[in-house]
Amino acid sequence: MPDSIGPLPSWLSRGMADLFPTGDPIDTDQSFAARLAAAETEGRPLRVKLGIDPTGSNIHLGHSILFRKLRAFQDAGHTAVLIIGDFTARIGDPTGTNTTRVQLSKEDVATNAATYLRQLGQQQPKESALLDFETPNRLEIRYNSEWLEGMDLPTVIGLLGTGTVGQMLAKEDFSNRYASGVPIALHEFLYPLLQGYDSVAVNADVELGGTDQKFNVAMGRDMQRYFGSSTQFGLLLPILVGLDGVQKMSKSLGNTVDLEEDPLSMYSKLEKVSDTAVDDYVTLLTDLNLDSLPVDPREKQEAMALTITASRYGYDLAQKAQTDAARLVTGTGGESADVPAASLANVGFPAKAFYLLRAVGICASSSEARRQIKGGAAWLEGKRITDPNQEFASAADLDGKVLRLGKKTFRRLTS
Repeated sequence: MPDSIGPLPSWLSRGMADLFPTGDPIDTDQSFAARLAAAETEGRPLRVKLGIDPTGSNIHLGHSILFRKLRAFQDAGHTAVLIIGDFTARIGDPTGTNTTRVQLSKEDVATNAATYLRQLGQQQPKESALLDFETPNRLEIRYNSEWLEGMDLPTVIGLLGTGTVGQMLAKEDFSNRYASGVPIALHEFLYPLLQGYDSVAVNADVELGGTDQKFNVAMGRDMQRYFGSSTQFGLLLPILVGLDGVQKMSKSLGNTVDLEEDPLSMYSKLEKVSDTAVDDYVTLLTDLNLDSLPVDPREKQEAMALTITASRYGYDLAQKAQTDAARLVTGTGGESADVPAASLANVGFPAKAFYLLRAVGICASSSEARRQIKGGAAWLEGKRITDPNQEFASAADLDGKVLRLGKKTFRRLTS
């Protein structure tokens, strides 16, 4: 072991919010730089754990921060251990919730897991995939039902014996619910213990997580210590702020950009990210150097949006999305733009404007549609819709026209 380990490489430290523990700089159980150096000396790739519970069907850019860091480890020659929490998803991670999560069926979890892997790049060239599924020994995909489903009661009791009620109630989510009288189901206490045991099962050197996962990641260290294993390091990344620039990116808040958004929608949403969040988006979702970006806030937004969209769809499609977005907002040349289609097949005509917006899925409800129209956010072919009760006689009158909501959402109507 060298006397001076040196700083962490930039691919590792970029965007990092926390790395623990930080103790003796030459102890491979206390210093991650020492663990990294030892692995290089021994020619042994680190085993980097990231667990995902497939409780939904879409991965958004907020989730992708962790996968980008996992990919960085892969590209540096280490082994990504992607744990599909098909068993723990049936319990539900209590982190960030103020109620008990609904338990999912095995079938729902399996369907969601397949969708997640496709979005991460399974059966895609590694150059265009979020994770490298191609290079030998760079990725292990494990399902935690493999070791959790067959646990007998004595083993479960042993796991429960490694933690205390006091520890669980120190977890912020549990503490808040307990203080406010919101019920905590006993099975929820199992979740961090089982996630911790995952680290034992896969012999993890490091676990990735968001800053809200520190309790669960630390539990993995406790579990490894209890079972006599080498303990993992916790590498935590920030929670991405959503499109509103205030709250975390979350599907339930409607402020997300999904990985499978079409190029135009992705670019249009990203170029409207608040000025205060742009630097974080650049740091966490791109490899751009902040110092190389334009000083002008608008130009910086556009550069960020173009780069992120290009990382998913290539530069040519991203640049076309940028051009199309500008044309559609100004109402010029929109006929050649690649705009996602919205079918009019299920719209009953004659149709009022507020009903149309809801029926084609551009608004979630009639009341939202009325509010958006009254607020001046709805446009058809570059002309603002001002009356929620404006009537359209037939699908033929709308076929091929572009319906726009604000500056982020576009749909080409098709009969």
